[in-house]
Amino acid sequence: MEKFTDKFIWKSLKEGDLNAFSVLFESFYPKLHGYGLKISKDAAITEDTLQDFFLYIYEHRENLSDLDIIAPYLFTSYRRFLLKVMKKNAKLKYIDYADETIVDLKFTPEELLTNQETERFKDKNLSELLNKLPKRQKEAIYLKYYSGLKATEISEIMGINYQSVVNTLHKAIKSLKEEVAIIKLFN
Repeated sequence: MEKFTDKFIWKSLKEGDLNAFSVLFESFYPKLHGYGLKISKDAAITEDTLQDFFLYIYEHRENLSDLDIIAPYLFTSYRRFLLKVMKKNAKLKYIDYADETIVDLKFTPEELLTNQETERFKDKNLSELLNKLPKRQKEAIYLKYYSGLKATEISEIMGINYQSVVNTLHKAIKSLKEEVAIIKLFN
């Protein structure tokens, strides 16, 4: 199937085209699933909310705004959707998700795995370094380097301006470089 533009897929979806919905689902489900797991840390909640989220989009397709780029909208909307469900579930379990604007992502060595043993060792260290970053920096790094989003798209998703995203990414990379330099001193 040839690659359609985001604008075409979204317009077709809004018109009720099931093929466009299928393309949207297949294109974004894996990325949103990975992002949802980072936020919820629970596969069942992530999968349930993601299914409900896509169902919601299809059922409310006629009311959706026109889009030129789909990714920022889906990441932002799914993030809100998931946090809302988690907050609702937390009320039932008496857990407080008071600060729902900043999510705490965790990186695992498996996400960074390669075939060579030395690379695995480096990846394990990198995951530990990434997990030491502040929450906002971790989320920005994940969206940029693991989801392949642009800074403008990340700013929409995280609800911060473009320059804040650039600064956050810069601080995260700078911090990682400093940590790596310190590790190299002792090796």
